[in-house]
Amino acid sequence: MRGKHYHAYCAGTNVVFLEPDVAELFPDSASVNNALRLLVKLAQTKGVVGGQPPKALRPTSRQKRKAKAKRRSRAARG
Repeated sequence: MRGKHYHAYCAGTNVVFLEPDVAELFPDSASVNNALRLLVKLAQTKGVVGGQPPKALRPTSRQKRKAKAKRRSRAARG
């Protein structure tokens, strides 16, 4: 005779222990799964993983030229 969780264990079920403060936020395993799926989905988007920021957040070429001009003028003062 085997234990009542034997078949689930053989199927590859993972047991995860949550810290008490985290466990209070998740009433059941379905809510934990939903939160983890959302986290995985966010991690797979370009905004979270890396890449360039949206065009509105990129510095303009004018700002780049100004910065270069300042560096040259300081070096010229010597």
